[in-house]
Amino acid sequence: MTREAPPPSALFPSSVRGARLLQERLRGRVRIRPLALQRLRRIGAADVTYIGEKETVGAAVVVVDARTGEVVEERTAVGETLFPYVPGFLSFREGPAILAAWEKLSVRPQVLLFDGHGIAHPRRFGIASHVGVLLNLPSVGCAKSRLVGECAEPGGEKGEWTPLTDAGEVIGAALRTRDRVKPVFVSPGHRADLATSIALVLSLCSRYRLPDPARRAHQLTQELRSGGRSRSEPG
Repeated sequence: MTREAPPPSALFPSSVRGARLLQERLRGRVRIRPLALQRLRRIGAADVTYIGEKETVGAAVVVVDARTGEVVEERTAVGETLFPYVPGFLSFREGPAILAAWEKLSVRPQVLLFDGHGIAHPRRFGIASHVGVLLNLPSVGCAKSRLVGECAEPGGEKGEWTPLTDAGEVIGAALRTRDRVKPVFVSPGHRADLATSIALVLSLCSRYRLPDPARRAHQLTQELRSGGRSRSEPG
């Protein structure tokens, strides 16, 4: 007998109370273990923007070839959000649009990067963990700002990093991805650990602060925001 998929309201409740309960229930499914970096052939990245009055969400998912860096496929989706803006609960605003873009892919990545956090989150269940668990996919958070925890400033050269800790637990890293440029905050989402998450992010940063696939996903969301990419197109 085939089990029916749960309704979207079960995956992304519209109330803060329901969202908190879901985070606390699903965080036990997060698995922290090394990524098999040498086996990666397709790497994905997701990004989100807000359109108009910030109740319309535009998402992009990009898939690149792990060896050449060339874009294999890219898809976008636009949808309305019913969840309020509350720090620590952004996956409930942004996750449904990311999943809508994901469903359009004909080529699926083996790992997905997020412009957001994994376990570097008050309840250890940021958007990278949330979507990673729902898809049962290795996932990594690579955020531009810190949500929770404390860390020392890493050294000024690319590749230097310091642990991000909260309540005595290492939950991520402040990572320098370009010489003398502000660090990013890396954390495992699901089926990844900190060491291989850092290695993955560094391997994808060619010339810029953000990983190349993440930069391309961001470019796509900005096209959505400016109207340069049709909101009704298939990809």
